[in-house]
This record gives sequence, structure tokens and C-alpha cells, in this order.
Amino acid sequence: MTHEFDLAQALSTGVADRTGAWEFIRGFAAHWTGPLGEGDGWGEAELVAAEERLGVELPLALREAYQLFGRRRDLSSNHDVLLDPAQLYVDPAREALVFRHENQGAASWGIRLAALGQDDPAVVIRADLADKSAEKWESWLDRLSLTCLEIVLSESLHAPEGLCDFLSDLDQDGIDVLEQSCTRLPFPTCPVGEEEPGVRWFLGTDVLLRNDDDEVLFVRARTESALERVRGLIPGDWLNDY
Repeated sequence: MTHEFDLAQALSTGVADRTGAWEFIRGFAAHWTGPLGEGDGWGEAELVAAEERLGVELPLALREAYQLFGRRRDLSSNHDVLLDPAQLYVDPAREALVFRHENQGAASWGIRLAALGQDDPAVVIRADLADKSAEKWESWLDRLSLTCLEIVLSESLHAPEGLCDFLSDLDQDGIDVLEQSCTRLPFPTCPVGEEEPGVRWFLGTDVLLRNDDDEVLFVRARTESALERVRGLIPGDWLNDY
């Protein structure tokens, strides 16, 4: 944690509503990547053009997210991709407005068309399957603003500046150390309804960690020394520890 930005406290407020989510993203950007500026969001003209092209109105939360950080690829698209307003589309079955793609096309995130009139609608996800008839939109998170928090946190784990790492052989000893030495962050499980362990977020000293199903561990550090501390604390075959 830092004196300037209490990530755990800010996230606790951030998950409450979309106003808190935007405040969290501002604080996280300022202290973990770079402060948000006026040029980091899309303008009203681009959003209106997208609405006119699609023939739908964008939910308020999506508009606010695009206006706040839509152009900041380091916050939205290091790995998976937040679509630009000009790239937004309605799926062929006209069930959902798609706004995000998995980096290899394995999945898409969207908002059901029937929910577009809500200020902060639920988000759904659809896997790209070999059997197209088996594909369907399934619940991801209950609010778009929560998904924006998840996007910013997850994309930070794939930053290019050498402050990230990945452990694919997380064992029970490593899980125990993680849970004993780091703070569990108050973020809901996604997809909605998934049982523990699922995806769980933790915070250490200047490090953000994501435990995926007690199998793999992602880490983003604010400093190289903080990253080295995590590697020493949780031993294993870290991907970027050459």
C-alpha cells in the first residue's frame, strides 16, 4: 500500500457504485500508471457517432467510462481489448452490444440490448466455441462499472514496463503464504455465481496480485524491489524471473 492511495479502501468504495468506480480508476491511474488527463477519454462526438451508426443509445456508465479512460490503452487494452466507439457492434443475433474482446478472440463481453436503457447494466460474456450452436451469452458481472474496475485491474497485470510476473505452478504452500501475508481485496467473483476459489484479488506492499482458481498467480508491482519481494515470498518458476 502507499500513503498517497489506499488501494484497498478505495476499491471498497469503488465497488459500491459507478461514481466510486470512476474515483477508484482516477486514483489507481495516478499512483500505479500515470494520471488521467483530458485527452485520455473519447469525446461526445465519437460517442454520438457510434450511437447513430448502431441505432442504439449507449448506457450512461459506458459513456462515462469511455469519456474517462477510453483512449488509455495501458488501462484498458494491454491484453484484452476495449473496443473504440467506432468499433462497437451488435452481435449477429442482435442480443448484445459488444464492447470488449479477449486478446485471441476466445471471448467477447457485451451488454444485452434489452438492458441498454439502464444507467449501469449487467455485463455478459460469450465464449468463441468450435460448435457455434453451443455459444450463448452468460452473466459476467452485475454492473458495467464493476466490469470497468475489473478491466483496469486485470490489464495492469500485463503492463509492458517489466513490473509484472506470472506463476503457473501455484501450490498450497504458496496459497497459504499469499493469504497470510497479503490483504484480500473486496471485489466480487466473476463470472457471477462462480464458487470459491474463483478469481481473488490481493494486495501486498506495493504489489497487486490475482489468484485464478488457486492455480496461477499474476502480480503487478509498483517497483522492481516490490516484485522481487513477492518472488522471494512465494517461490516457484516465475515466468519473467530470468
